[in-house]
Amino acid sequence: MEPTSVLLHSKTIPFSFSISRNSSRKLSFRHSNKQFQSRLSNDNFLFGQSLKPIKNQAELPFSLYQSTSSLKITRTHLLSPPKCSHSGSASTDGSQNHPFLKPFKNLSLDELKATLLQLTPIDIIKWSGILSIAIAATKRTVNLVLNPFFWMYFSWTWLFWPWFVAILLAVYGLYCFYKHSIGEASIFEQFAIVTSVFTWLTLVPPAHFNGYLQGWPFVFFFVYHYFFFFNVSVRKRLYGDYYARPHDPKWDLHLPRWSRLLFCVGVMVGHWLAAFEGPELHLIPGGWSNAGIWILILATLLMQYNSTFYLAKYSEKVVVPIAVVQFGPYRWVRHPIYSSTMLLFATYFLALRAPLSLLFVVAVCLIYYAQKAKMEEDLMIETFGEKYLEYMGKVRYKFIPLVY
Repeated sequence: MEPTSVLLHSKTIPFSFSISRNSSRKLSFRHSNKQFQSRLSNDNFLFGQSLKPIKNQAELPFSLYQSTSSLKITRTHLLSPPKCSHSGSASTDGSQNHPFLKPFKNLSLDELKATLLQLTPIDIIKWSGILSIAIAATKRTVNLVLNPFFWMYFSWTWLFWPWFVAILLAVYGLYCFYKHSIGEASIFEQFAIVTSVFTWLTLVPPAHFNGYLQGWPFVFFFVYHYFFFFNVSVRKRLYGDYYARPHDPKWDLHLPRWSRLLFCVGVMVGHWLAAFEGPELHLIPGGWSNAGIWILILATLLMQYNSTFYLAKYSEKVVVPIAVVQFGPYRWVRHPIYSSTMLLFATYFLALRAPLSLLFVVAVCLIYYAQKAKMEEDLMIETFGEKYLEYMGKVRYKFIPLVY
């Protein structure tokens, strides 16, 4: 009888083997819960009997098909062996290359234990406070977002978005000004400083007192930009770029910091007073009644440009004069750049119909520019001597022709 395979339907042993010596002696294995049956016709074949050494493999009383050289395994065609691999060391190549797990690559339990032992009570209190605040803020934010009344109130914030924009612009302008003070501000950051200042001079005050913007505030927002960037355009015309050139620091004349701060505060207060004093924007008449204001705007821009151009033409690297300038606006006043700045402010206040604020800002400018003009004239006399004294005798007015 041919050897019969056993355990074909076993779910625990994926392979089968048969033990046979002849047709009259069979041994069959089943599941552990089955009976172990053995039919042996030869009574002298006992499992406890001592076995003689086998000299020839062909004389084996039975054959075992397993996975060794003498024991071979034959798989059944019904059940496939489980395919699994086990390694003593876990594969960590994928986890080590993961970007989120790189900080924990060299982290060990001993290092973590040493770090925790180094914590002081103050550190524990500090981190506990930070964690508590973070949890409370997260809980508050989630509750607020899930609250339906929040979205009803949020729909009203479109009325206040100009304030949000103005405040963010002011904060960014202060940051750029700090970088400018240490000499690290780029061209864009310098432009952001000027834009934030002009926003709070020409746009925010009228919007606050009127509730909306129209007309002259928008016009002067761009006029202020154009006016204060004439010196940059002169650099572009002379040198091909916008960067200031190195020069003798003796020409960098500055009043004390408190004086400059008071001047800036005075100009800001004057613009807010003008928005408060003037009528509502929709009550300001338009049309030909504003022709005089447009003429003053053009005169201011031309005066500023010609003053900067003639000063640059007779100056080395724009800011270092090499001669006494007596052409253009310098024929009427000795400091036409300061005069054009005051004329710009005056034009803005006239456009908003705020005469009292106009007198206030002109007084602030005259006090500040008079001190700075005296410092510059002393340096010019020291540099050019009689030539500048002769010019001062010819042009007697500092800022306002026939007045001052």
